[in-house]
Amino acid sequence: MNLEKIRKKIKKKVGIDVKVSEELHAIKLEGNAKEWEQVVKAGYIAADSKCKGVINNILVDTIDDSISKPNFYNEELDQEECDVLIIGAGIIGCSIARELSKYKLNIILVEKEHDVAMHASSRNDGMIHPGFAPKINSLKSKMNLRGNYLYNKISEDLDVEMNKTGSLILFDSYKTLPLSLIFSIKCKKINLESKTLLRKKLLELEPNLAEKVKWGYYLPSAKVMSPYLMTVAYAENAVNNGIKLYLDTCVMNVVRKNKEITHVITNQGEIKTKVVINAAGTSADIIADMAGDRFYTIHPRKGEIALADKKVGKYFNRIAGMPEISLKSKSKGGGLIKTVAGNILIGPNAFEVQKKEDYTTSNKSLKEMINDRLEIIKSVHQRDVITYFAGTRAATYKEEFIIELSENLDNFIHVAGIQSPGFASAPAIAERVENITLEVLNKSFNVEKNKNYNPIRRKNKNLNIMDKEERDKLIHKNSDYGEIICRCEEISKGEIIDALNSPISVDTVDGIKRRTRAGMGRCQGGFCMPLIMEIISEYKNLKMKDVYKKNSESTIVVKETK
Repeated sequence: MNLEKIRKKIKKKVGIDVKVSEELHAIKLEGNAKEWEQVVKAGYIAADSKCKGVINNILVDTIDDSISKPNFYNEELDQEECDVLIIGAGIIGCSIARELSKYKLNIILVEKEHDVAMHASSRNDGMIHPGFAPKINSLKSKMNLRGNYLYNKISEDLDVEMNKTGSLILFDSYKTLPLSLIFSIKCKKINLESKTLLRKKLLELEPNLAEKVKWGYYLPSAKVMSPYLMTVAYAENAVNNGIKLYLDTCVMNVVRKNKEITHVITNQGEIKTKVVINAAGTSADIIADMAGDRFYTIHPRKGEIALADKKVGKYFNRIAGMPEISLKSKSKGGGLIKTVAGNILIGPNAFEVQKKEDYTTSNKSLKEMINDRLEIIKSVHQRDVITYFAGTRAATYKEEFIIELSENLDNFIHVAGIQSPGFASAPAIAERVENITLEVLNKSFNVEKNKNYNPIRRKNKNLNIMDKEERDKLIHKNSDYGEIICRCEEISKGEIIDALNSPISVDTVDGIKRRTRAGMGRCQGGFCMPLIMEIISEYKNLKMKDVYKKNSESTIVVKETK
């Protein structure tokens, strides 16, 4: 690596003079910048060289990279010992936990938030990508293709609804039709089914496509799921198979001895472990730094998403987008997706942000995105949007997944840089991490299969998908199922109580929302929230002021009246 050449290139193209060095086979950047955009540009310039990764330590005065953490400390976990400690209970951490629960191992999964799926795993579009977008033979490509295939069985085992919608890449000019040949050649190389469809055939699939759409490229293997329901299902099945899940547990530091991590220090005490798996999402580089093994930097890339009312869901049935063809693009934006719940999801867009947990939304960028995406279909308008939110992707400057055993520590496994198509790749990533973990542990003892492992998990009852006869039978057995709490989504008191009694204890409004959809309708909880809070208060024996939206930092009732 020509470090001086990189330094000069950054100075010329970005306008800042930085120190460039080599560390852990990665390029390390140090210095100061006035704007965040300069930091990101410098990182990409360094990433263009032949290096393992980029450690971007360029500072910006205005940067706020703080992350949410529990506001308490105790020593409750001081006596805990485990074979495997997994950091992060998003879709990746939970899928790994479930995969490893097949073995007779003591496994601990820690999550700094009050519930699973609190970050990227509940803030994405839920698309199971077909595997077309990633570069051929990249780790992203391999994981995506394998993950898409594995979901067919896993969704059945874990009883999570999956719609095999297929995906359409749409174009507004026949001049771009030669691209179909390029697409077909790529699909053939990765053994991916595909079709080129002119407007007449497109309208057979999607009758409400706008006049501007002339042709499209169809990828039938694309699917749609609920990312948070899938994460919850993975976590519940893992817990049922014996793993320990500790929420509100933030990793503060790690203890190393020679080439091994011996303990992980959390806000609830020290945990002794034989293997550490770093699946901390946008905080993965922070954990790697604690271990003295950081060779990458996560620079968060935000995406905003809007959801349209179910009443217009009838106008669209698949996944579709009209991409901008750009060789310089670092991240694709989304288009339209028909969710499993029946809403039309719009987005996401994509832009770099400073803060790892920046979930703010901009009225200007949301309007631009919504208007742009809705140009491809008729009868759906901006006024049909009922809510919007944002999430951040855990991008590295190499724009590639990192799934490997540390080169410097014998028991530290990196699972980092898992951005899109991370959700689609989760089962394959878990499978790969399983193999690495077993390879490490088998050096110390023979890992045995868990004879009691049960891959099957059944979801709680959903009245809104039952026919009248099924509902009547259920209500006659338990009248709680006859009391509708959320009218928009037709969620009953019985379903909310089922969620409160699920394998992973939930005691917040948002926790109930993720599991039942209560509060996700047109009114966004405006009418049902007080009723949900009353049920939580009653069944968890909590005062109303102690029933929170997402955690103890998000108070709903400030003071109770007598």
